[in-house]
Amino acid sequence: MNNQPIIECVPNFSEGRDMSIIKQITNAIESVDGIQLLNVDPGEATNRTVVTFVGAPEAVVEAAFRGAKTASEVIDMRSHHGAHPRMGATDVLPLIPVSGITLEECAQLARQLAERMAREAGIPCYAYEASAFQPERKNLAVCRAGEYEALREKLTDPARRPDFMPSLSSNGEAFVIPESIQRCGCTAVGARDFLIAVNWNLNTTSTRRANAIAFDVREKGRPKREGNPITGKPMKDADGNVIMIPGTLKCTKAIGWYIDEYGIAQVSMNMTNIHVTPLHVAFDEVCRCAQNRGIRVTGTEIVGLVPKQALIDAGKYFLEKQHRSVGIPEEDIIKIAIKSMGLDDLRPFNPREKVIEYLMEDAEKGKKLVDLTTKAFAEETSRESPAPGGGTIAAYMGALAAALGTMVANLSSHKAGWDDRWQEFSVWADRGQQLLRELLALVDEDTEAFNRIMAAFGLPKKTDEEKAARQEAIQQATLYAAQVPLHTMQASLATFDICRAMAQEGNPASVSDAGVGALAARAAVLGAGLNVKINAGSLKNRNQADSLIAQADALITQANSHEREIMAIVESKL
Repeated sequence: MNNQPIIECVPNFSEGRDMSIIKQITNAIESVDGIQLLNVDPGEATNRTVVTFVGAPEAVVEAAFRGAKTASEVIDMRSHHGAHPRMGATDVLPLIPVSGITLEECAQLARQLAERMAREAGIPCYAYEASAFQPERKNLAVCRAGEYEALREKLTDPARRPDFMPSLSSNGEAFVIPESIQRCGCTAVGARDFLIAVNWNLNTTSTRRANAIAFDVREKGRPKREGNPITGKPMKDADGNVIMIPGTLKCTKAIGWYIDEYGIAQVSMNMTNIHVTPLHVAFDEVCRCAQNRGIRVTGTEIVGLVPKQALIDAGKYFLEKQHRSVGIPEEDIIKIAIKSMGLDDLRPFNPREKVIEYLMEDAEKGKKLVDLTTKAFAEETSRESPAPGGGTIAAYMGALAAALGTMVANLSSHKAGWDDRWQEFSVWADRGQQLLRELLALVDEDTEAFNRIMAAFGLPKKTDEEKAARQEAIQQATLYAAQVPLHTMQASLATFDICRAMAQEGNPASVSDAGVGALAARAAVLGAGLNVKINAGSLKNRNQADSLIAQADALITQANSHEREIMAIVESKL
């Protein structure tokens, strides 16, 4: 719920000059609900357009299929020319995990997509990168070898044949390539990790020195040379290959260059696996290597988009170096990342325009209760509509309990004289932020649960089949409406641990805040419990109903006990 799976797709289409054709392709992509088109980047010289869109996995895969199918119908590869290597109307189609999904899961989705493209759209497909069936086909260049002009060899040579192919008929000894495949060529479909393109700004104009830093850090490193390490002849091994001295950062590629626009040199880097080498690790290492050469990194320029987690990890890293609590709102953590790495060195860095998840959130802005002001939220609750109701308010009470406990933890972490305890309170604050996010999500989910019941009641009921389907939908929606407040109870109960710890060990000046948090937590658990019971009462499956009610009663008993215990601690310290 708090980490909904999101994937990015970056297909490259072999058309960069005719905007009417490009628009037909992007229209097909955007026709899928839940898709957000982030960028369309046509190139006239390459005659190629890079499209970036994101969404839930199922939506992205559907949009990718529609885009590729449309491209196969509106682009004719027989007359295509451009500066960039290509082998098909949709040349390459990678799926990229952003959050809540693994690379392996994306690879499986890519294989399913490639199979469907061959079967339903008649597009021959290679599986490359993480989805490759053959090790050598992890390399896109192997799949694309010979480009479109080698189409016949690709389709007929068993060693080069795509992994997924439409059936081909034969005319005597020769294969007959359908005109549709002659038009569309082949596509490489795969999964890869998110690539961050980043430039490190230097206080020098020297490209040579920027290159030296790039060679220090990039995984490939630099050639080992005879004699002089700069001008000496590159050394080779017994097989005639140049011997390389590896750099310090795995999964990175880098060069140095001079940018006229800024009047500085930069180390330009592609980070191909930010799980192996995170953004903040690369920043520190480039700074170290630059300093060794008498140069300073003045800031960082991120090209394109970045996953939120990369900035969250960076912000927490720099907070921990300062012995500060990491249990603060994510917007504050990202501000620390921006300032620590100088992301606003060359121009203002707006996370709402650069972070993938924020771009998606902003598309939904205004549609969620949690986006309302506190005044508007209260007024919306007061209206004659039955939702938002008690379950939603219970979830918000739980969120306030988490927020109060977290506040005391952060105050304690930064209390003068308690510097040696910063990490203890940081752990509590971080846990509180997790619960806060979970309970805020439940605010809207509880209202969504009620809306599902109303939608089920609105289903047609003219025939026996419709009546049966409607009744089943009502029961499923009712079960969900009982399960959501049960989840609220469980999350709210967890906030007692933070409030208790803060009442016992936190800043004494804030003990009353911990007490109010405990009261809010009890209200949340008991209030959500009422919603479990009223919805369970409408279930026909009494075993399910009894189980839900029993779980709710057990949680209520625990909440009452926790609240009494914490209030006794609070009262003893007032």
